[in-house]
Amino acid sequence: MSHDARAPDREQTFRTLYDALYADLHRFVQRRVHPDHADDVVAEAFLVVWRRLDDVPPALDDARAWVFGVTRHVLLNERRGEQRRRALGVRLADAGTCGVHGTEADGVVRRVDLAAAWHRLSETHQEALALAVLDGLDAPRAAAVLGISPVAFRLRLSRARRALRLHLDHLPARGHAPARLTEGATTP
Repeated sequence: MSHDARAPDREQTFRTLYDALYADLHRFVQRRVHPDHADDVVAEAFLVVWRRLDDVPPALDDARAWVFGVTRHVLLNERRGEQRRRALGVRLADAGTCGVHGTEADGVVRRVDLAAAWHRLSETHQEALALAVLDGLDAPRAAAVLGISPVAFRLRLSRARRALRLHLDHLPARGHAPARLTEGATTP
């Protein structure tokens, strides 16, 4: 590695980028891999960022999307190396048994229903929703992460939202019978 006059500027640029993006990038990764692997993936992504620092866009929001794109490629490479297929997305709720009653139970049922619908989505739909909703990227920046046009991303996001609504509409009703019985309905 050469020790030219730009080295301190390069290091400062990297440190600034690292400080600004680490927390968001870590959350981005944690939603996509087992939490035990998140630190390794983020470290690998920042190694790539260091190597390609001259390619990072100057505006922070654009740099954020670019780094998310780099990280996405690191994740894809990790998946190719693994024998198992991991679901992309969010760990929304533990679908284990709960002994909860009342309105809190309704909230648990909704989270479980959302988790079930989420897992029925394709990886493409999960990724589009996660970038827009969970990572807070607008269409141009989310499109940059995926390497597609903003128009293509908007279309993908629209389809993902529609698919999620359809999955939520087609889930079997759970936990609603007791509520109807208490509203004056009689049992046979």
